[in-house]
Amino acid sequence: MASYSELVTELIRVNENDGDEFLAYIPSMINRAEEKLTKDLDDTGLVTYTSVAVSNSNSNITLPLGTRIIKNFFINNAGTKINMLMRTSEYLNDYWPVIASTGTPKYYTRLTNTAIALAPTPDTTLDGTIAHISRPVTLTSTNDNNYFTDFCYDALFYASQIEALLFQKNYSAVTNYEGKYKEAVMALRNQANRTRRDDMQQPVTNVKEA
Repeated sequence: MASYSELVTELIRVNENDGDEFLAYIPSMINRAEEKLTKDLDDTGLVTYTSVAVSNSNSNITLPLGTRIIKNFFINNAGTKINMLMRTSEYLNDYWPVIASTGTPKYYTRLTNTAIALAPTPDTTLDGTIAHISRPVTLTSTNDNNYFTDFCYDALFYASQIEALLFQKNYSAVTNYEGKYKEAVMALRNQANRTRRDDMQQPVTNVKEA
């Protein structure tokens, strides 16, 4: 299984550069690559499910730390899961203009990068769960593995190599690795699409023809 230390070694060998400035910049290269992958991938492996408190008479909820994208949000109301529907803030203002009025929440909107709002304002305290995309814990010398090293290493290497070439001002080689990076990301996107598809491979044996 690939790791941060292996990625560092590979970057040094591929670039044939073990100079002090290059070595010092490698963590920044990998950090930029991880940030790029977080934005470019639509992978179920990046989804985290976090429980949140939906408080009585409070229409705002603080998002889990590091949330980039909200995939789904549902509340548990008396044992029944209710999926909240995402709408614009204008829609919520028109639908539920009096925040002090309460009811069972139906909709949510993203207020900021760190908070969402509900409508109606909850009339009781409920349990909620947010499915969200967050960046994996950053790779460092003390954190040798994360989702990118374990499942997306090719794309991680190509993205890191692009940063390495830019650092070395080897612009003519950047295009080549950008192509390799795009191919790796497209393969990962295709894989992600396949995981969302049910091919119904189990044969149906009890359906009679008309």
